Amino acid sequence: MPNIGKSLAKKLALAEISSPDELKFIGSKNAFLKIQTIFPDDVCINMLYALEGAIQDVRWHALGKEVKADLLDFYRSL
Repeated sequence: MPNIGKSLAKKLALAEISSPDELKFIGSKNAFLKIQTIFPDDVCINMLYALEGAIQDVRWHALGKEVKADLLDFYRSL
């Protein structure tokens, strides 16, 4: 999946998300929350963008403005 390097793949595995289908099912926001519970000091907005980009099968830079704005609102609400 795009945007999922070794580090993020390891974090996803530790959050018990072990396949692309599982990530798609749980969604970027819920996956982010699961990772945040394990690594509270090692999450950022770019990780959330990366997760959504992986789900959409695009590099996170290519996410639409509306998607990024929604994710940013979610991130700021935490």
